[in-house]
Amino acid sequence: MTATTPSTAPQMAERPYFRWLQLAMGIICMAMIANLQYGWTLFVDPIDAKYHWGRAAIQLAFTLFVVTETWLVPVEAWFVDKYGPSIVIAFGGVMIAIAWVLNSYADSLVLLYIAAIVAGIGAGSVYGTCVGNALKWFPDRRGLAAGATAAGFGAGAAITVVPIANMIAASGYQHAFLAFGIGQGVIVFALAFFLRRPSQAMPAKKKQLNLPQTKIDFTPPQVLRSPIFWVMYLVFVMVAAGGLMAAAQIAPIAHDFKIADQPVSRLGLQMAALTFAISLDRIFDGFGRPFFGWVSDTIGREHTMFIAFGTAALMLLTLSVYGNIPVVFVLATAIYFGVFGEIYSLFPATSGDTFGVKYATTNNGMLYTAKGTASLLVPIASIVASHYGWQAVFVIAVGLNAIAALLALFVIKPMRRAFILGNEAAVEARTRDVKAA
Repeated sequence: MTATTPSTAPQMAERPYFRWLQLAMGIICMAMIANLQYGWTLFVDPIDAKYHWGRAAIQLAFTLFVVTETWLVPVEAWFVDKYGPSIVIAFGGVMIAIAWVLNSYADSLVLLYIAAIVAGIGAGSVYGTCVGNALKWFPDRRGLAAGATAAGFGAGAAITVVPIANMIAASGYQHAFLAFGIGQGVIVFALAFFLRRPSQAMPAKKKQLNLPQTKIDFTPPQVLRSPIFWVMYLVFVMVAAGGLMAAAQIAPIAHDFKIADQPVSRLGLQMAALTFAISLDRIFDGFGRPFFGWVSDTIGREHTMFIAFGTAALMLLTLSVYGNIPVVFVLATAIYFGVFGEIYSLFPATSGDTFGVKYATTNNGMLYTAKGTASLLVPIASIVASHYGWQAVFVIAVGLNAIAALLALFVIKPMRRAFILGNEAAVEARTRDVKAA
């Protein structure tokens, strides 16, 4: 581990707005890959209606996508740290376009699964790079920057949910895959050439933050040997499992509750419950990520986790009891996604605070693989639902979120503070010994 020295401090006054431009382009890139995850639920039943493969078999493609998207991020992050963000994001743009083109022609589960893997590689390249770049450009606003970047992924599907649904209804899901796949890929590829990383490492301004932040840059092997990383990883898995299940299964859940096509009128709008829910979910998800990131910059990461995870448990409990009421389904899922998405801002920010800036992209990439681990539970949710109903799935998710809230406040908080202060004290002691010698 290496301590950050004052000589690495950048002179941001030279380009006061450039980092905000970098953040904005990262958000747009994230919005372009959002449909690969959040738009997927719209395609599940049309694919099943055409080929009769069964929901569980089709949802395996979703699991393969998430696993590939997350577990390969540390590898992709290594390329970012070595060659910069442009080449990795350009590669990601090409891959996401190829993936949805393949989906449009997939007439077998094997081809569907291959497309999911290609999509995962592309999405992971874009996601890990954009979040890591935000952490490097904004050490003084990590929560807000990571949240805003992740918001592109959370809310990016909001503006395209209705067009995709309409295109599926009008010309078939294959045409929707083809048109949106090519469009999204081209935009990411074009923006890739304008993304840059900071020319110098940017130390955090601790005096401006009510947060414990390390002055040491921990290497990925050192991070993997630290117990606090694995506790954070466990909590990430526990919370992500419920959100991924809801994102992948919200359409089947609405159909099984027999409310998918029932009209809901709110905020001067009237839509079918499922379409309204997905649109509102994406808006709340997108808003929640930067909001909770900003809150965590103020009151601390763990306190924010406790509030968000506790609220998520309450909303899931509401869905388990009253989810068959259309308006409750729409509002409860919206609030749930509003507090669920914050894991994609809080955990990157917490990783940067705990393990330093220099290897932030790779270290956060390793933590982000927890999302892939959690995705393995999505097919299990379908099996549990087929035997015991969706209420049972919701109750399990309630328990996971409640436990995660308690772990954040009573385990992660003291462990993380002890890790940061203990290692800084050890480095200072070694420095004094060297000087004395």
